[in-house]
Amino acid sequence: MSNFFSDDAHCERGPCGPCSAIRTLLDPQEKDLGGFRVRRLMPSDELKAVGPYVFFDHLGPVRFEPGTGIDVRPHPHIGLATITYLFEGEILHRDSLGNVQSIQPAEINWMTAGRGIVHSERTPPHLRRTGHDLHALQLWVALPEEHEEIEPNFFHYDADQLPTLETQGVSMRIMIGEAFGVRSPVKTYSPTLYLEARIPKGAEFALPDGVEERAVYVVSGRLKARDTTLNAHQMAVFDATSGVALSAEQDSRLVLIGGKPLGKRTVWWNLVATHRELIEKAKADWKAGRFPQVPEETEFIPLPGD
Repeated sequence: MSNFFSDDAHCERGPCGPCSAIRTLLDPQEKDLGGFRVRRLMPSDELKAVGPYVFFDHLGPVRFEPGTGIDVRPHPHIGLATITYLFEGEILHRDSLGNVQSIQPAEINWMTAGRGIVHSERTPPHLRRTGHDLHALQLWVALPEEHEEIEPNFFHYDADQLPTLETQGVSMRIMIGEAFGVRSPVKTYSPTLYLEARIPKGAEFALPDGVEERAVYVVSGRLKARDTTLNAHQMAVFDATSGVALSAEQDSRLVLIGGKPLGKRTVWWNLVATHRELIEKAKADWKAGRFPQVPEETEFIPLPGD
């Protein structure tokens, strides 16, 4: 989705609280995206990146009444891949490659921007007529420098393509990467991990080891990491300590993100690059109308400040 502030995706993280395994504990900032609000964890003053991830938004759960919905008009991306994941509801994706894709719960929508792509995200007409609930995450991963100007591409993975497992009452879905001996089919350009877990009250979830950087976001419920409580809508960034387990004080749902850090990135609006010159070129191209258009779409989001 669109509309976010600029910053450089790099930071130094210090120890946080009584749990020495936690480097940073974050509360979200609420952002208005034009008709609906999201909780933003990255980028922020405290956290610019976790592994390759440079952006993390949590939308909902929210109820849209009949006649309303989301309308994220066409906007550009460079140098990143977007990941859209729904817990509830449906979003209609359209892009300048001609893809038209309905995104439904437990599916992965992976769009590689590379040298440049434009897309929109809207509520499908049938849900707009009836009203609906929506609950979703949107994440961005930076691309390695050698891939950030590749041709754009788009892949969609249905729920039954993404592996699941259950152990000691904890159910997991491995959306991206590999964990606990299970690998997702989603194609990535650098080591990347993204999984969802449901943890019943009283159960424990052991963080996967061997991940260079990792963070847990509490979608709902309440967890405890040693002596640190993680409440709903908080994100904990963990260090490389092995054998860390989270205990559920309530029925809880979390997502875990992580992977190999890619170094400093400049993030401006919807544009990500290792060199600011690429950002400036993309800004000029968008303002001049040189990006490809989304078929059958005439609206667009202007460059910030225009």
